[in-house]
Amino acid sequence: MSKPKLTVLLAAPRGFCAGVVRAIDIVERALALYGAPVYVRHEIVHNKFVVDDLKSKGAIFVDELDEIPAGDRPVIFSAHGVPKAVPQAASARKLFQIDATCPLVTKVHMEAQRHHTDGLEIILIGHRHHPEVIGTMGQLPAGAISLIETVTDAETLTVKNPDKLAYVTQTTLSVDDTREIIVALQRRFPGIRGPLREDICYATTNRQEAVKSIAGRIDLLLVVGAPNSSNSKRLVEVGENNGCARALLVQRATDLDWAQLQNLNTIGITAGASAPEILVNEIIDAFRAHYEVTVENVVLREENVSFKLPRELRAVAAAS
Repeated sequence: MSKPKLTVLLAAPRGFCAGVVRAIDIVERALALYGAPVYVRHEIVHNKFVVDDLKSKGAIFVDELDEIPAGDRPVIFSAHGVPKAVPQAASARKLFQIDATCPLVTKVHMEAQRHHTDGLEIILIGHRHHPEVIGTMGQLPAGAISLIETVTDAETLTVKNPDKLAYVTQTTLSVDDTREIIVALQRRFPGIRGPLREDICYATTNRQEAVKSIAGRIDLLLVVGAPNSSNSKRLVEVGENNGCARALLVQRATDLDWAQLQNLNTIGITAGASAPEILVNEIIDAFRAHYEVTVENVVLREENVSFKLPRELRAVAAAS
């Protein structure tokens, strides 16, 4: 019996961004240079497949520094960034620390610090409880940063001095939603200072624009990513808001509910910035068992961004 035909529009860019590649490389390089175990505070990136792979190579993931025994083993801070109190506590314990914070997150930290030094009250647009937001707010004393999540928050926010304000944003937000929040802030506070270059990172922007380019052509959008991945969840929302009838977040092929995936003609697939390409290929192969699949690559633009490793790893690698 012949299988029904299915066209898969494969959105690009998708998957790993430069910050994720760097963070994973940091853990793998530390394991190669120093041997196992290497400790990682929180998930290095939000993807179970990646975390499990690094565990199999000798990485130990912990929630807090007090779970790490005394000694000279490396401890790595995740790509999302950490509050200043974390490296300070690591230094107090004389732990060998390596910072895998994405450089684009570090840029936001530096912006917040500069605004604070200039005497400005800072508004952070982001998602409460997300590790990146916790890390950014933890760069400054308590009360220096006010967090808002929605246009309603922007409309009702009370500030100390409307003439001394600045805003920064989480790097993995919806571009469209964030723009609306910024417009509301600028209308209420015309003198508010923003970043010289927007804080939402290139990878988040590119992946959302790639989804927009196919959303109106597909019956279903599959976003490969983790349920705790902010940028992956935003891709689902972007698909739904731009003409796609259904959009689902899946971690891998075993998550697919085939009873819900019948009578499809054209689907789109993308992947969040911390999802490896192997999981995309796994899902396409799973569809081939049910459909006669034709894959069409839809490339919005090419990415060629890369970030250097921390100097601790560069120096040791050069000397070895």
